[in-house]
Amino acid sequence: QVQLVESGGGLVQAGGSLRLSCAASGRTFVAMGWFRQAPGKEREFVAATIGSSGSITSYADSVKGRFTISRDYAKNTVILQMNSLKPEDTAVYYCVAGMTLRSVQYNPGNWGQGTQVTVSS
Repeated sequence: QVQLVESGGGLVQAGGSLRLSCAASGRTFVAMGWFRQAPGKEREFVAATIGSSGSITSYADSVKGRFTISRDYAKNTVILQMNSLKPEDTAVYYCVAGMTLRSVQYNPGNWGQGTQVTVSS
């Protein structure tokens, strides 16, 4: 059974940092990433990475330069380091996984349960 389990969400002041982690079990995924959903809005892509080195990445324009995605392929985990957080980053963050970068960016087949990130002004 495939499972994605997120951790690391919480409450932080604007300008602060949080680190989200996601551990996958049940299979090894080539590509992993993150989506988020703010209250009253649709889910949106945040970041993704593919491959064992984690050198191939993709980011939403809204988080470029502030968020960094990284991968521990041996542990089947993905990390999202979020710096310079803004109130508009407040959302439930979901870990996603798949076998291609494109699938993770546009139509992930595997989702975690989500972790809440709240940024206060």
